[in-house]
Amino acid sequence: MALDPKFIGRKYGPFTYTVGAEKLREFAYAVGGTIPSSSFSGIGAPRDLHPLLHDDAAGQASEWGSIVAMPNFAVVYAIAPFGKACTDPDLKIDMAMLVHGEQRFEFFEVVRPNDVLTTSGTITAILTKSGKDFMTVTTESSNQHGKLVCRAEWLAVIRG
Repeated sequence: MALDPKFIGRKYGPFTYTVGAEKLREFAYAVGGTIPSSSFSGIGAPRDLHPLLHDDAAGQASEWGSIVAMPNFAVVYAIAPFGKACTDPDLKIDMAMLVHGEQRFEFFEVVRPNDVLTTSGTITAILTKSGKDFMTVTTESSNQHGKLVCRAEWLAVIRG
């Protein structure tokens, strides 16, 4: 069953995420190739991980005044509207047939511990091609100061 284009423009959110320093550190450790809880076990940070991503002293000495999030941390705080769209019962998407196609991010502000990020999303495209449905959800995340932090596009491919 083809995904109905009448859902273009449907909105999801807002969703709120409060950024924690340990979550930023654990994410950086995991992406850097070590165990996320390494900061507690004494193993420490991956050797090549930039200090601004995990070291409080380095973060405090930086222009941002704290550690900062890796750009790809956006998948943690910005994905909720996409997930909600994919599971929206009105769209009748068969989750067993859904494949995450791609995502794109545009960054505007650095994310720091204690930021409160609010994300909303909109279905911006639905098309059917070669027996598959393609749905794009565009999200925008702003911080507690009302500044746009990240704009993202998420593509779901629903196999027919």
